[in-house]
Amino acid sequence: MGEDDGMHIVVLAGGIGGGRFLAGVRAFARQTGAEVTAVVNVGDDVTLHGLRICPDLDSVMYTLGGGADPERGWGRRDETWTVREELAAYQAEPSWFGLGDRDIATHLIRTTMLNAGYPLSAVTAALCVRWQPGVRLLPATDDRMETHVVVEQDAGREGGPAGAGERAIHFQEWWVRHHARLPARRFVFVGAESAKPAEGVLDALAGADVVLLAPSNPVVSIAPILAVPGLREALTAGRAPVVGVSPIIGSAPVRGMADKCLATIGVECSARGVAAMYGARSAGGLLDGWLVDTADAGVHVDGLPVRAVPLWMTDEAATAAMTRAALELAGVLR
Repeated sequence: MGEDDGMHIVVLAGGIGGGRFLAGVRAFARQTGAEVTAVVNVGDDVTLHGLRICPDLDSVMYTLGGGADPERGWGRRDETWTVREELAAYQAEPSWFGLGDRDIATHLIRTTMLNAGYPLSAVTAALCVRWQPGVRLLPATDDRMETHVVVEQDAGREGGPAGAGERAIHFQEWWVRHHARLPARRFVFVGAESAKPAEGVLDALAGADVVLLAPSNPVVSIAPILAVPGLREALTAGRAPVVGVSPIIGSAPVRGMADKCLATIGVECSARGVAAMYGARSAGGLLDGWLVDTADAGVHVDGLPVRAVPLWMTDEAATAAMTRAALELAGVLR
């Protein structure tokens, strides 16, 4: 396939890292005339102060739309915090999750539309009219699905004895409030069993020329997408090759706390460990190719072609080069 044949690239992605990766995929697509669809994790979604918040969808939308805060890496640039300060004055809980004033406007519109009966995919499309991300953004599912973390019953609580059973907390509480310091026993994708792929997701996968797994957290960003019934099957049964980009360089995550998540499920924090978790399609897994950083050159995964290229997403040009390498590995560029 040539570069001007109307190629369709589908990317499975989480939030901050997914947004940065998608900026490079978009840059490549603009050079080549390709079309890009991003299927984004909704496991992080949460309702706080009556507002439905979709952190990964918003991070991708803001990043691609030029509105993300470049220093924090999340939320809006030029943000103000008047509402947060007023909520604190009322001693409103939860106090550990801060919503900026500009960000709240997005959540107000989303919540109003969801309450009016619009599916999340339609709401996301409406929000993107303003931000013009340059790629089609789809939630993995329109249904309510949340990642919860099972911890010890009294973990993180003062004055309680340890070892008295288990309790589940929302992923956002574990991640933002506790900074992933509470030992996690397992992750549960609540609502996954009854969820269906969002409108457009299966059609996008069926029409894809290549599917890329962004270097997002494999446990709490990519795995919740794959947990939506029918989505993993569409990948493995589809004609499009699937190439993953390693979120691990050496023995450390590119960003975030993927190492703690991988430890919870007993997966080695390495490029090889994550590739083995996804598995080669030839052995019943997902991947047809695996991109690793030059620091991991020589990594071998049974049944899987591996290519080493620089994976630090220093700018759009570097990430576009990663995209090209992934597509070459998939055999869709010659």
